[in-house]
Amino acid sequence: MVTIQNLHKKFGQNKVLSGLNLDIKEGGIFAVLGPNGSGKTTLIKAILGMVIPDKGTIHLFEKNIKNQSAYRNNIDYLPQIANFPSNLKVKELIKMIKDLRGRAANDNQLIKQFKLEPYLDKKLGNLSGGTKQKVNIVLTFMFNSPLIILDEPTSGLDPISLLRLKDLIQTEKANGKTILITSHIMSFVEEVSDEIVFLLEGQIYFKGTINELKTKTNQPNFEHAIASILTENHA
Repeated sequence: MVTIQNLHKKFGQNKVLSGLNLDIKEGGIFAVLGPNGSGKTTLIKAILGMVIPDKGTIHLFEKNIKNQSAYRNNIDYLPQIANFPSNLKVKELIKMIKDLRGRAANDNQLIKQFKLEPYLDKKLGNLSGGTKQKVNIVLTFMFNSPLIILDEPTSGLDPISLLRLKDLIQTEKANGKTILITSHIMSFVEEVSDEIVFLLEGQIYFKGTINELKTKTNQPNFEHAIASILTENHA
């Protein structure tokens, strides 16, 4: 599904990715973790074609994505911050995205699932952060794409909406989707992930299950395992 070889990226003198290698198989939920500045966002943006690497290759669906754009039609992406045009109504934004993608969409079911019916005629600029995030989720999941990338998907969600999001992620996994998630909420990561990919200083420090990480770090739980990696590398 995703094969990345020897990926390098610098911004000025700041080396963000340093020969990163990663192979993610088709199907399942993978959490991309790491401290601020570890290269998570740059990695995600490189997969999306929003950042051009200085060196290395990215293959998606067994094809090199360099100088390509059509592959993005097979990716659904939830950005960390939902920057929507404030003067558009929710229903207008949903229609606009459907028109841009030109594909069948499952928006009605998602609108009901996240209880967005009362907000369809409201302007996006008047919505709370949590309601905007629910709109963000509808826009992401309404297309049936094989790869889903979620950047901090729990941001601003109330407990009931969070449960609905978890159910939605598990449903998509059951449908054979590959889901990449970045999150700072370790309890959420532990609950939904099949594997984690931990980045440190632009390279993969660890890839495997949470139980394997606990064994590697000799720690009793996930949060302590993550803390132990960070402590060890900042000692």
